[in-house]
Amino acid sequence: MSTEPPGRPDAAGPPPLVSLLQEFSLEANRFADAAGARNDMHRTDLNALSVIMQHTSRNQVVTPGVLRRELHLSSPATTALIDRLDKSGHVVRERQGTDRRQVQLRMTPKAYRDGGAMFAPLARHMAAALAGFTPEELELATRFMHAMIDATVKAGEEAATGP
Repeated sequence: MSTEPPGRPDAAGPPPLVSLLQEFSLEANRFADAAGARNDMHRTDLNALSVIMQHTSRNQVVTPGVLRRELHLSSPATTALIDRLDKSGHVVRERQGTDRRQVQLRMTPKAYRDGGAMFAPLARHMAAALAGFTPEELELATRFMHAMIDATVKAGEEAATGP
């Protein structure tokens, strides 16, 4: 008779650090869901604003196609998402440059204000947690997190296209 729990072939499980990363990811998702729900926003809305903010900080143009690809949405779902963000006052559609057909998406000051308010508790608690570490420890943790993000991106690409 086996002493392993049913449905779990490897009783050892992932290494403790990987388990902690999984737990962090789950808690971050729970926080985003709770913060979004208080502001009538779905996690996809928050993810879209995050994509727009990241691209904007790199001086890159954000189009509906960029959102569609980065969030893995269909064209109709992308349109519905942009419509929601536009209606809530978080995003505006603009046509700039020589090709007036291309729609560019920009976050509004309201989006930055709302986002700041939504994520202030997380920022406050994370800042307090970070204060307990030396600059050298934070540098090592930063390197580690970059490596984990890269590994996750590669695993996602492999999952999407196969090994």
